[in-house]
Amino acid sequence: MHNYRQIAEKVYWVGANDRKTHLFENYWPLPKGVAYNSYVVVDEKVAIIDTVEKNSMDDYVASIEAILDGREADYLIVNHMEPDHSGSIKALVEKYPNMKIVGNIKTFPMLKRFYQIHDNLLEVKEGDQINLGDNKLNFYMVPMLHWPETMVTYESTKGILFSADAFGSFGTLDGGIFDDEVDLEYLEDEISRYYSNIVGKYGSPTQKALAKLGGLELNMICATHGPIWRTNIADIIAKYDKWSKYETDKGCVIVYSSMYGNTEKMADNIAHELMKNGVKKIRIHDASKTHPSYIINDIFKFKAVVLGSCAYNGGIFPTMETLINEIEHMGIKNHVLGIFGSKSWGGGGLRRLQEFSKKIKWDLVETEPEALCSPDEKDYCLCANLAKGIAEKLN
Repeated sequence: MHNYRQIAEKVYWVGANDRKTHLFENYWPLPKGVAYNSYVVVDEKVAIIDTVEKNSMDDYVASIEAILDGREADYLIVNHMEPDHSGSIKALVEKYPNMKIVGNIKTFPMLKRFYQIHDNLLEVKEGDQINLGDNKLNFYMVPMLHWPETMVTYESTKGILFSADAFGSFGTLDGGIFDDEVDLEYLEDEISRYYSNIVGKYGSPTQKALAKLGGLELNMICATHGPIWRTNIADIIAKYDKWSKYETDKGCVIVYSSMYGNTEKMADNIAHELMKNGVKKIRIHDASKTHPSYIINDIFKFKAVVLGSCAYNGGIFPTMETLINEIEHMGIKNHVLGIFGSKSWGGGGLRRLQEFSKKIKWDLVETEPEALCSPDEKDYCLCANLAKGIAEKLN
């Protein structure tokens, strides 16, 4: 059975579900797997748009052969050079040696270094068009969404945007391939976790891309991961607009690192006091158990962040260090911040969080509780003041 499906007249989806890989890019957990999407336009000329990860290559090439039924491919459009989408290029070049590889000026150096391919290249620039017959492919540059060479391909007669990684999702496509065929509620957190961790660092380039593409008629968005959007197009665009502006809901993410439970007690107390001050959307994470990608996802959703750490060898606990480094790297903006900690002797956890607060430049609540050994009534009073300060800023 070949894994392809016609999605419009002369346009096909070809894809692969990956339920074996545990970590996307060897870092992000994939509890629901991931899908790789490629597309083929079969007209007077044939164009393949992006490919799939190399571990799915054999079935992918066989599906392409089945669609083309003896025809040659004329073009391979490379919207994005990341290996999970370019991994089958070499196999297609071997299969169709006369095929022209279409990319922009930033595509081809990567193509050469990754795959030693430097022949049959066709460079396109902003607004260029390739006429396949009835179908017309138009090219728009969207650099840093989320690599510098990234572009998108727009089929103008049908209003189909082949969007590379933009508008993608973690999670396999179970049964269907369109947004109205799959369980979007099941994928909701994987869609936002994908954006916040893969694309989220690039809010400004995302805004520029949305503005550039805003005038196009969009009847379908075909991303390289996740469902094809045809029914909920306005909704996913609105989410990208909100997320890339760092707009958040009223709520608080509390993250702690605790060896013996004392910092955790402070986190629970802060959460309780937040509730008493009218904050209902509260998420608590143990940084030693929750992968940063889930925490980052919640931080993109909610306005306030409270971070607490015990001291560890004169510094901060390692899992909290990992998290704050990730937050700094992501460049997340427009949040309220509270910090707290505990120590048994020399301290260091709160001190590192204070350094973080100066660097991240979020709206900091001045109260910064730090318990000695275990929290007492005075510490809990300070936790209450911290919570009150967070609630006041949220309101």
